[in-house]
Amino acid sequence: MLYTLRASRRLPATVTSMKKLPVLLIQALAVAVLATSPVHAAHAAHAAHPSSSKKKPITKSRSVKAKPGQKARSKSKAASPAPEFANFTQWQAVNGFIDEMCRDHGFERDALISLFGQIHYLDSVVKLINPPPIGTVKNWTAYRARFIEQRRLNAGTKFWNRYATELDRAQQEFGVPAEIIVGVLGVETMYGQAAGKFRVLDSLTTLAFAYPETANREPRMAYFRNELKQALLFARESNIDPLSLNGSFAGAIGWPQFMPGSIRRYAVDFDGDGKIDLRNSAVDAIGSIASFLSQHGWQRDQPLVFPVHVTPDRPWPSLIGKSLEAKFSRDELRLAGVIVPDDVPESHPYGLFDLEDGSHPTRYLLGTQNFFAITHYNRSYYYAMAVIELGQAISRHRNR
Repeated sequence: MLYTLRASRRLPATVTSMKKLPVLLIQALAVAVLATSPVHAAHAAHAAHPSSSKKKPITKSRSVKAKPGQKARSKSKAASPAPEFANFTQWQAVNGFIDEMCRDHGFERDALISLFGQIHYLDSVVKLINPPPIGTVKNWTAYRARFIEQRRLNAGTKFWNRYATELDRAQQEFGVPAEIIVGVLGVETMYGQAAGKFRVLDSLTTLAFAYPETANREPRMAYFRNELKQALLFARESNIDPLSLNGSFAGAIGWPQFMPGSIRRYAVDFDGDGKIDLRNSAVDAIGSIASFLSQHGWQRDQPLVFPVHVTPDRPWPSLIGKSLEAKFSRDELRLAGVIVPDDVPESHPYGLFDLEDGSHPTRYLLGTQNFFAITHYNRSYYYAMAVIELGQAISRHRNR
């Protein structure tokens, strides 16, 4: 595997439809996405199949009575976005949120009451957001195999060929090479084919006010409450019906799976049509991914990762997973017991990370700032490596 990629080289990407991922893998990806500052990071509309701009009719289902602050119960399957009605306007926390949006952002209370009266509680979202069971074995080989496969190579090559001009322009403007952008789009939504069918307001409201009982419940609810606010602001700024926004079960939107806050902070109008549309514009998605990575420390023409080995009984474990940044010199890593090859440049700082691989030996690698820029898109090291390797594989497929 060719890990010592340089950012100026071109390599592309592809991915399996998220619909076919097992629930545990979806959960692992989602937890990583939610902890990020993006996007998304952890699905909206395909350019060839744009979302309808019309408001979708509200699905009638068995009414569930819930006291304010309590969550309604659903018998829907975890993988299905089937809604349950819950009168969120009777929830004390929701009314407090409505008050805040009116006071701080000038929304009309009656309009928000009407809107939240149409929002559904999704029990499937609560189930999917739960972390994997304790003791779940991580397996890099199995994880990688879901993304590096022929269907994705074909789709990634087709996408790259179609948008080669725009990908080159993104690299020139932001310094992010085509293979990384194509890799992200392949892993996230299979180039818009698996952008998600959950109503974003249903997902975000459910997670903001009925997050499952976990150790990090309060900060997670605060995160989703902020993303709900960002979704409402984004819809108002874009003059779109907020109920028309579809995405992942965690509320990520569009080809690149940006969370609403990331759309407002990092997305760009790269096709020059006067609006940012990550649901229907592959070109806006290309520019927005490059913009996001650039603003999270991407360095033009910097390498990405280098495989290393470690020695026993040394302090190197204390260097793993401390932060999403490269901050150790080559000499510091060697003193901690990392066997760093001589061809690893002295000129860059690095971070040490590991990839557990089932029954196989754990892999150890050094990541530059560019590697860690990808982990700001999704905090998982596995995710970042899948993006890189998918890009490599598509580049080879495209150039053979």
